[in-house]
Amino acid sequence: VQLQASGGGLVQAGGSLKLSCAASGRTLSRYAMGWYRQPPGKEPELLVAIDWLGYTTNYVDSVKGRFTISRDNAENTLYLQMNSLKPEDTAVYYCAADVRGLGYGGKYAYWGQGTLVTVSS
Repeated sequence: VQLQASGGGLVQAGGSLKLSCAASGRTLSRYAMGWYRQPPGKEPELLVAIDWLGYTTNYVDSVKGRFTISRDNAENTLYLQMNSLKPEDTAVYYCAADVRGLGYGGKYAYWGQGTLVTVSS
């Protein structure tokens, strides 16, 4: 599975960004897909994941109510709509995929290259 994330950039606090992740390589219907982020000096954290049918994991508390994951199966594309951005959302955002599904609690097997989101105060 190859993943290519895009859509990051510099935004002011309170603004919005929409990240995209184009996936290719395999039949993705079996894969859960998710968004991680890695702030400077910290480990990556899974924010939320979604399966083929649109079921999602819980969002981490820090983004709940502000971020929304979605998936276009026909286009093999994953999205993350980010609203009301805060400086603490500054991080490299990665899309990832794993065949083990939403119940898998480990680090996903396939990762994109990451896209940097910087939120200025």
